[in-house]
Amino acid sequence: MRLALFLLSLMPAVAQAGVFDRPVPQAQSATAEFWFASSAILFCLALYAVHRLVARR
Repeated sequence: MRLALFLLSLMPAVAQAGVFDRPVPQAQSATAEFWFASSAILFCLALYAVHRLVARR
């Protein structure tokens, strides 16, 4: 019985979490930057088109 209690008291020491290593962000490729820039420009153009449409009413 004493052995079982001793082993149960050691369990939290075994279950401790390890050290957290922060993930290193990866650089984006030139293709991804191109598509992001083109989609950002198209989004701005779409917002301007909606602005013009709403301003006419």
